[in-house]
Amino acid sequence: MRKQIIITVVLLISTACVTVFYFKNLNTPGMHTSLVMRAIPDDAALVLEFNNDKSFYDIFNNNSLFSAVVGKPNISDFNTIREELLQNPYLEKFFSGQNIYISIHPLNQSDLGFLFTTSCVSGLNLPVLTQSSEHPDSNLLVRPLFPGMKLGYDIFIKKLKKSFYVIIKDDNIFLGSFSKQLIDQCLNYKQQNAKNAFVLLSPQQNANSLANLYVNYNALTPLFNQLFKNKNTDIFRSFRLLPGLASLTLNYHSDALMFNGSTTFNNNKLAGYLNLFTSQQPVDNHLKDILPSTTAYCTSFAVSNPLKFAAELSQWQTKSGLKAEKDQLLAQIKTETGVNLKSEFNNLLGNEFAIVTTRYLEKIAIISINDGSKMKLLLGNISKMTSENSGVLDYEKLPFYLLGDSFSNFKRPYFMIVDNYLILTNSTGELASYYDIYINRKFLSRNDQYNQFDNLLAERSNVAFIFNFKNSLPILKRDLYPEIYDAIENNEPGWKNFYAASCQLSSADKNFYTNFCIQLNSDTTMLKN
Repeated sequence: MRKQIIITVVLLISTACVTVFYFKNLNTPGMHTSLVMRAIPDDAALVLEFNNDKSFYDIFNNNSLFSAVVGKPNISDFNTIREELLQNPYLEKFFSGQNIYISIHPLNQSDLGFLFTTSCVSGLNLPVLTQSSEHPDSNLLVRPLFPGMKLGYDIFIKKLKKSFYVIIKDDNIFLGSFSKQLIDQCLNYKQQNAKNAFVLLSPQQNANSLANLYVNYNALTPLFNQLFKNKNTDIFRSFRLLPGLASLTLNYHSDALMFNGSTTFNNNKLAGYLNLFTSQQPVDNHLKDILPSTTAYCTSFAVSNPLKFAAELSQWQTKSGLKAEKDQLLAQIKTETGVNLKSEFNNLLGNEFAIVTTRYLEKIAIISINDGSKMKLLLGNISKMTSENSGVLDYEKLPFYLLGDSFSNFKRPYFMIVDNYLILTNSTGELASYYDIYINRKFLSRNDQYNQFDNLLAERSNVAFIFNFKNSLPILKRDLYPEIYDAIENNEPGWKNFYAASCQLSSADKNFYTNFCIQLNSDTTMLKN
């Protein structure tokens, strides 16, 4: 009996070991997604995932979209990696059917690194790589990356005349980059076993998707710092302050990259300004119809219940330590003018408000209101009127306290009431400029290319960012590091080949449904790689 028990225990242990060994070495796509993503250093702001399958490459063959995004030289490098490693006849069995992850990481000033991460079948090692490089048609020269390190390789690619550095970590996670600095960082990076730096798609979504894009909003500011010498740029600022993660799937379109999915808030981070819009219903966007034709970029907001938004904004400002200063200012206005500004303004607030930056660096706030005549009377009590419909506020920081921190640039603005819109600027010249635009209908929406772009966007949202590439070039030239701007100006295809980009957030279950779109100019859709 005792002998039978011992035999049974041994068999159970053996079965368990075989099972563990089997699943550890089973490399089905998606099965290692969590393991692979945890191996990517968490300073990555963006991760693109796709399957190492010929059908994916065929879809985007001779398509200028990805070349314009990352640059033709980088696309050439990526294709060489695919041909010489991933689909090398002697090595492809190690990568066949696996998902590839390309992430972007900040390195030195104005320098970014691309990291290739995937899982591979066990057995990929120096002898195998060396053997594959010994064939007459090989473009590889393989040597150890570090003395005494078995799973680190310096793979010199003769075709490119540069090295591709590779390490293979636990669970057969393959990481490679042309940046030695980035590979050193990966080597020293401690995987966060308890959590992912990104929110992953479900296995079903992953299986049905052509490609996926993961976004860590918290890592966008360090990424921007590598690109912009102006550290105070407000481009995409509200989104860069969003404590959230996005998981988006690609929808193929011949002239546009379109991703949609969810943005989930990081509960370990303090709530930001954009969190306020998750308790609102998505709203039809109309302010986009009156954006200036010179719009470089614009952030717009929409609320289904303005009074609820105002109440929650006050609560958020209280938690942010602004209550005392705000109450003091409103009390001063009440004492000096008799106006209960907060209550009266909130009752006149419409469903949308936006901040526009034009190619001439004009800052314009456009706020929809319920009754222009009543708003003019209200603001007339707390302003110096310069004409029948315009003036300058007597008190500072009112837009900031009434509408939130996206209006912090308007300290003591000039204002104008035109129809049922309140317009804010920081100078009389900007005010006159928008009045001319409005009266003479010089709107972005009168441009055919803009309307083609707008047709790709969701009709409803709560937060939306629109970026017009041509109109933004003067601002980018001023704010970017010279070598970054030179790449934009000279790469062909490149960022200048795009017409516009948009990111829209629509409230859904206390988080956001997210739509991202970037479209080529209509005259560049036929560009070839």
